[in-house]
Amino acid sequence: MSEGDSGHKRRASLTPRRANPRLAAGRARALGLPTRGTTNANRLRRVDRWILATQLPRLRDAARPLVVDLGYGASAVTTLELVDRLAPAVPGLEVVGLEIDPARVAAVEADRDPPRVDFRVGGFELAGLRPVLVREFNVLRQYDEASAARAWETTCAALGPGGLLVEGTCDEWGRRATWVALDADGPLTLTLAARVAELDRPSDLAERLPKALIHHNVPGQPVHDLLRALDAAWAAAAGLTAFGPRQRWVAAVQALADDGWPLVGSTRRWRHGELTVRWSAVAPS
Repeated sequence: MSEGDSGHKRRASLTPRRANPRLAAGRARALGLPTRGTTNANRLRRVDRWILATQLPRLRDAARPLVVDLGYGASAVTTLELVDRLAPAVPGLEVVGLEIDPARVAAVEADRDPPRVDFRVGGFELAGLRPVLVREFNVLRQYDEASAARAWETTCAALGPGGLLVEGTCDEWGRRATWVALDADGPLTLTLAARVAELDRPSDLAERLPKALIHHNVPGQPVHDLLRALDAAWAAAAGLTAFGPRQRWVAAVQALADDGWPLVGSTRRWRHGELTVRWSAVAPS
């Protein structure tokens, strides 16, 4: 699984959940559809750094610190990077990459090193695993919105106790990304992250919004209000450009906090070009 391309102009869909759901392509277990599968080294560095900065207590407190990389694509590179970033900080870490296409799993056989890192066939049902964290990036853009919501539901239902799903999208080089954090009760937060030196305005991130929000970036919707407010704060902080784009971004995010937007997490993350807001503030109305 990975981001769709022009060959996916007709949006994929998942049938509504039933007692015995019909699974893709007649597979016995894996739920979902194959996608283009392309990726690049270091593409997911922003979300990985956020996981490392915010989710270590969740991983360290788990009886089995199992992480699933759902839809890693045609290469194991971003899964192996996730292992390398988390393993030094999480004793006993296990990472399993899941792909719905058996050929992609076979192609990365040489990268297996269980239990540290393994690769299996699986989809939104997580192949029977009960992970404490799932990273799912550039997978749901090919689906229609209702099917993406069902994918959220299916994956969250398969999480282990206290588990978290991190689902989002990014550009080809990982310079612009957004993601939603969800647990078994639903969405918790939305994070925007970018190499701010390459932003003309923060709303440039709109094209990378998750499927749950991208079609709601219209006047009258909360996520549109957030991006417009961030653009205005960015413009107001233009005088700080001489001190660097990070300083300008920090000032813009601080202005949002001052205006009452429910931002989450340490202010130190702002210097990394991040902003995290409670889902309730951006959920479609």
